[in-house]
Amino acid sequence: MRALPELIPLYTIKVICCNCEHEFTTSRVRPSLKKAVRRDADFCSYYKDENPDYYVVRVCPDCGFASTENSADKLADWQRKAFREQVGSRWVRRDFGDKRSWEIALETYKLALLCAQSIKDKDRIIASLLHHIAWMYRYQGDVEQEQRFLRYSLGMYIKVFENDGIGGNDARLMYLIGELYRRIGEFSNAVKWFSRLINDQKIMDAAMIRAAREQWALLREQMNGGEPEEDGLPSGT
Repeated sequence: MRALPELIPLYTIKVICCNCEHEFTTSRVRPSLKKAVRRDADFCSYYKDENPDYYVVRVCPDCGFASTENSADKLADWQRKAFREQVGSRWVRRDFGDKRSWEIALETYKLALLCAQSIKDKDRIIASLLHHIAWMYRYQGDVEQEQRFLRYSLGMYIKVFENDGIGGNDARLMYLIGELYRRIGEFSNAVKWFSRLINDQKIMDAAMIRAAREQWALLREQMNGGEPEEDGLPSGT
């Protein structure tokens, strides 16, 4: 019997740049190959083969605007002007559409962060980019840079919760704030956020309540001087 051809992990999609409106192609990982082998408690996933996180950011080769699928479809005139002055004027044409190394993936995230900050994008998008950059450093075992960007992302997530948390009822966001506090070693703040989530009778998100209970139990061990258990959530959580 003839062997089936090996499935190529990447495929390309066409994207319209929300800044200059040029069409370009960017790579994605096939959905059938996106199954994570494990996942950390702050949702950082690990994959056997190609890492989909490397391909989250789409970079226009013409103008250099970097965005994600959560970004706006089109920029306002003031945003285009701000991007051009702060980022675009220094752009040297490059194409990020092919297979990406860790270094290139990190570069796309940092470029996306600069773009999002220049156009005053939503705080939630900026928080997510900062968090992804922390994950990128985690993949390499660079604890110092990971901790640095976890702190940046935590600050932005708190800002998101204060400004547009869904009536103070965004369970996933509350859990994430608690978990990031745990990861940077601010245990008392982590306890406050986990307990707030667990004890709020209005919150009905059973998965997040369960995850908060598990991390609170882990916290108690850490606060008593015990070693944390191996990190990770089931990939379907």
